[in-house]
Amino acid sequence: MKKLITLMLISALTITIIISQTGCAEKEPVEKTSYYMDTICKITIYDMDDMSEEAAGKAIDDTFSLCADYENLLSMTRENSDISKINHSNGKPVKCDPETIEVIKMGIEYGKLSHGRFDITIGKVSDLWDFHGEDSKVPAEDAVEEALTAVDYRQIEIEGNTVTMANPEGEINLGGIGKGFIADKAAEKLADLGVTSAIINFGGNIVAVGDKGGDAFRIGVEKPFSDRNEIMGSVDVKDSVVVTSGTYERYIEEDGEKYHHILDVKTGFPVDTDVVGVSLVGEIGNSAKCDALSTICLIYGVEEGVKLIESIDGVEAVFIDKDGEITTTGGMNFDKL
Repeated sequence: MKKLITLMLISALTITIIISQTGCAEKEPVEKTSYYMDTICKITIYDMDDMSEEAAGKAIDDTFSLCADYENLLSMTRENSDISKINHSNGKPVKCDPETIEVIKMGIEYGKLSHGRFDITIGKVSDLWDFHGEDSKVPAEDAVEEALTAVDYRQIEIEGNTVTMANPEGEINLGGIGKGFIADKAAEKLADLGVTSAIINFGGNIVAVGDKGGDAFRIGVEKPFSDRNEIMGSVDVKDSVVVTSGTYERYIEEDGEKYHHILDVKTGFPVDTDVVGVSLVGEIGNSAKCDALSTICLIYGVEEGVKLIESIDGVEAVFIDKDGEITTTGGMNFDKL
């Protein structure tokens, strides 16, 4: 029997998974795209109780509205978010929404489970890295070393719905676990609105709601460094999540060296790993969990990552290493091309 472990994501990720479907749809799908959590978000509805274009469009709009609400709670870059208030409180108590507390508590738990190999108080360090700017620079080592002194999940104190940072310099970055959490909530919202078949695509977080005309959704796993035009293989899923983490989507290149966005909490610089991409599959409702696990697997490397996933119920994985070799866990049904 596998032991269930939930883990926490340190850094936000945006990895594209190419999507195709099997089966033939009798109804015309309704699709809309928006931008949340620093990534392009797309929802496609294939069937629902009232499968009219108007009803499906409204369901997507309502779900995107929910995404905006959660982003306004959890984003460290939104001025009035709970996380921003905590990060700028100078150690004073901050009253938060109960769901913010829920995610932070998850982060504390994951810090304990990982023995500190990742930490949601990485915010002070991640502030130094800009993986979006055209002229981004690698931060100075002394600045990174100073920022690391503010990293320690054990400094977070929670009493009821109030959060206090024992270190006034400490900053929380919920990163990709926030995106996974929101993806799970989006799937719940669609189901509540009568949606029975849909794909939620939040960058590297894919949620397959139901199936497509009785057949599985086929999710293609992108080949790293392929400019999103090649896939390594695919998985067929129903009522499932597929989450990918990789070192190839966001990075800074300086003096011929690439610095990816998955940071090591010990050094404050990109983690040294033999994994360039890892995709996890789990049951629907586990996007946040798989989001976390995928990053942990990337940090651990192939050997340790496989052992981790093999110890967990309901999750399987496919790893792509620096040499392009593919490794899967025992229960992973990966159709390699």
